[in-house]
Amino acid sequence: MTSGEHFDAIVVGAGIAGSLMAQQLGARGWHVLVLEAGVGDGDQDGGQASDGERFRAAPAKVPSSAIAANPLVPSPDVLDIGGVTGGGYRADGYLIQNGPLPYASGYLRVNGGTGTAWTGLTPRMHPEDFRTEDLGYGRNWPISYDELEPYYRAAEHELGVAGDLAEQRDHAGLPFPDGYDFPHRPAPASHLDRMLAERLDGRHVLDPAHPHSIELRVVGTPQARNSTATDAHGPACEGSASCIPLCPTGAKYTPRRTQERWGPTVTLLTRAVAGQLHADATGRITGVEYQRYDDPARPATLTRRTVHADIVVLAAHAIENARLLLASGLGNSSGQVGRNLMDHPVLLTWGLMPEQTGPYRGPGSTSGLEGFRFGPARAARAPFRIEIGNWGWGWAAGPPDDEVAALLRHGNRDMPGAAGAGRGLFGKALRQAVGDRIGRQFALQFEMEQSADPANRVTLDTRHRDLLGNPRPVLTYDLSDHLKRGIAAAKAVSDQIFALLGAQDHSRYEQGPAQPGWFAYGGRTYAYRGAGHGAGTHLMGAHSADSVVDSWQRCWDHPNLYAVGCGSMPSLGTSNPTLTMAAITLRSAEQIHRDLTGQRGAVGLPVPRPTAVPATPEEASTS
Repeated sequence: MTSGEHFDAIVVGAGIAGSLMAQQLGARGWHVLVLEAGVGDGDQDGGQASDGERFRAAPAKVPSSAIAANPLVPSPDVLDIGGVTGGGYRADGYLIQNGPLPYASGYLRVNGGTGTAWTGLTPRMHPEDFRTEDLGYGRNWPISYDELEPYYRAAEHELGVAGDLAEQRDHAGLPFPDGYDFPHRPAPASHLDRMLAERLDGRHVLDPAHPHSIELRVVGTPQARNSTATDAHGPACEGSASCIPLCPTGAKYTPRRTQERWGPTVTLLTRAVAGQLHADATGRITGVEYQRYDDPARPATLTRRTVHADIVVLAAHAIENARLLLASGLGNSSGQVGRNLMDHPVLLTWGLMPEQTGPYRGPGSTSGLEGFRFGPARAARAPFRIEIGNWGWGWAAGPPDDEVAALLRHGNRDMPGAAGAGRGLFGKALRQAVGDRIGRQFALQFEMEQSADPANRVTLDTRHRDLLGNPRPVLTYDLSDHLKRGIAAAKAVSDQIFALLGAQDHSRYEQGPAQPGWFAYGGRTYAYRGAGHGAGTHLMGAHSADSVVDSWQRCWDHPNLYAVGCGSMPSLGTSNPTLTMAAITLRSAEQIHRDLTGQRGAVGLPVPRPTAVPATPEEASTS
C-alpha cells in the first residue's frame, strides 16, 4: 500500500462496529480500508492454541489474559487499577486517571477489539432508556426505540442472537413486531437459574425509591451465542465456563465471523495506528495519517503514511475515538468531544445457597431479573438490571483456587463447630469442604445505568505519551448521587433476595487492593466494578451546539466524518450495549451508502438484502 492511496471509505478500528461497517459497505461494492492498531491472526504464531496456553498460565483470568502483550499498542486492563488501604486508588498502565473515583473498565486493542473477549449478552435497550431527560435526568436520544427497532432485528441476525421473544416482551417490556422471532432458540437455563426461578418468581421486594413492591421473575437473557449449530453462525455452545475470553467451539459471536464474510473490496491493515485526521478549509476530512509497525517489540521499524477516502469512519473504542478527535483538533465546536464518559458500574453481591448451585457450568450468565430497569423509581435513583452469575464468586471474591488455599490454611472459618474449623484441612476433609463451599456459591451482578455527565471525560496531556509518541488518554471519572442512590437501592434489594433464598450473604466492601471502586454513601460502604461498557465521548444529538454527531453518527463539523459505536450513545440504560451499538452502526451504514452514492454514483454491484430484517412475509414483499 502506498502513501496517498484513495478509497471510498476508511474505517478506523476492526472491532464489532468497524467489522460490521466494513462488511455493509463492502457488500454494496465500495472499496474500504480498515485500519486496526492491534495485531491480527496473521501477525502472531500459534493462533487460538497459543491464546489458550496463555490463558491457562495467567495468574488472573481477566479478559485480556489470553492476549499477548503489545507494548506499542497496550490494552487497558482491569489489573491496572487497585485500591489503596486507607482510601483512594492507584492507576497504572495505558490510561492516565485523575478523577475522584476510577474508571474501572478495560478494553482490547487487537483485531476484533473487545469483541474477541466479551460476554456475548445482547439485551435490547428499553424504550424508556431513549428519553431519560424526559424522566428528569441525563439526555434524550435524537431517535426513538421505534426508529431503531428494525435495526435491532438486523443486528440480531448479524450477531446470531438466541432468545425467548415472549419472555422479552412480557417480562422485560420490549416491543417486537408481530411475526418476528430471534434467529436462535433460547440458551438453556442453568441449574442456578432454575433454582432461583422456583424460589423467587412471583415474590415481591421493596425498592426504597419505589412506592409499590416489585415482582421478581427470572428471565432468560438474549445472547449472541448459538444454542444450535447452523451454517450461518457456526457450532453450538457446549457450556464451557471459559468463554470469557475464549469460546472453545466458536459458538459465541466475534468480529472474526463478520470478517470472514468481507468481500474482495475490503482491505484490512493491522498494526496500523491512526494518529491524526487531516481536514481542508471546508471541514472535509482529506486523509488519515497512521503509523505502521512491523514488530510490537521493535519500535524502530515504525513507518508513517497517509491514506485518503471520500468517507472516514471512526469505529474504535469510545475512548480511542475521542483520543483521535482531540489529537486532531477536530469535531469539537460544541466542546463535547471526550465528555460524558459512561460505563455500567456494577455492584456485586455474593453468598452461599443452602444447597448445591452447580456453578462454573455454561456461560457466565444466562438469566436475570428485569423489573428494576424501568418505571417511576428511575427518576429518584439509577435503574439497574440484575444478572444472575453462573461462575460462583469468580468475579466477586476470586477464583476457586482462593477458596482451596483458605481451607488449607484456616479450615471452615465460616462454620464454627464444623470439622476442621480454625485449622487447615487436608485429604478427604478438604475435598468435602471444597465441594460443599464452592458448590453452593452464587453471585448477583447489578448493572447500574450511568447517565451522561460532561464532568466525566477524556482529555489529552502531551506530557503523557505512548511508545509511538501519541498522547495517552487522561480520564476524569466519578459517580453521581443519582447513581449512588441506585447502588444503595440495589444492595437493599439484594438483601431481600438473599433472605427469600435463605442464602448466607458474604458480600464485603472494604478499602484495599481488591476494591479500587470503594466509596461511602449514606452511612454505608460500597464498591463497584467496571462492566467493560465504555460509552459517551462523542454523543449524538439533535443540535450541533450540544452534541458531536447527528442521529446518523455523522460529525456536525465534518460532513464526511462519522464517529460510530458506543461513544455516540446519549444514554446506556441498563442493558449490555453491544447490540444497540451494532444496530446504530447498521443504520449509519445505510446513510454512508447514500452519501457515497450521491458523491460517486452507483458502483454497479448488486445491493444486498435490506439492512432491516423483515418481521413478516408481508413486510418482505413490500421492502
